[in-house]
Amino acid sequence: MPRDGTATRDRILTAARRLVIDNGFRATTVEAVLAASGTSKGAFFHHFASKRDLADALVTQYVADDLAMLEAGMTAAFEAGADPTSRAIAFLRYYEDLADEIMAGTTGCLYTSVLAEMELVDAATSDPITKAVVVWRERYAELLAAALGDRTDVDVDALSDHVFVTFEGAYLLARSTGDPGEMRRQLAVLRRLVEAVLR
Repeated sequence: MPRDGTATRDRILTAARRLVIDNGFRATTVEAVLAASGTSKGAFFHHFASKRDLADALVTQYVADDLAMLEAGMTAAFEAGADPTSRAIAFLRYYEDLADEIMAGTTGCLYTSVLAEMELVDAATSDPITKAVVVWRERYAELLAAALGDRTDVDVDALSDHVFVTFEGAYLLARSTGDPGEMRRQLAVLRRLVEAVLR
């Protein structure tokens, strides 16, 4: 079987993602990535022209995974039936039920780690993150708008953004308390709050 290097590249990305989430991009050295991934410097530079190129690849991969998770939630929403309110709630319940799996092996989000680094923001590495956040807002806002109907007392975009805010805040809470169960608890609170608004 021919070797195309995909497994090595994936191993580097997996190790780098964990290190950047835990330590930040600036504090994550190429040497640390090599040690964590069990690869050589030659293999690293075969796949990534620079550390900055690695950052771009990490963001691209993470955004793709994130948007796939979004679409899984949308699928769960529409599988809940035709009632718009049930769909909006089912979307949140999907992530609540998945919370322990989401937190398995991590207490952070790559988005926060990248956005905290001004050199990456200035270099536009963070641009795909901004686009992904907007997609999350727009997709869940569709469900909320359908559930709210003609009501004008709710800022649909702000309520939709609260999903992203809750995820990021729960990661921060989990890290500060050492309790990954905070993700599930915070998502449960969010679901109940949205239920109260919609019902």
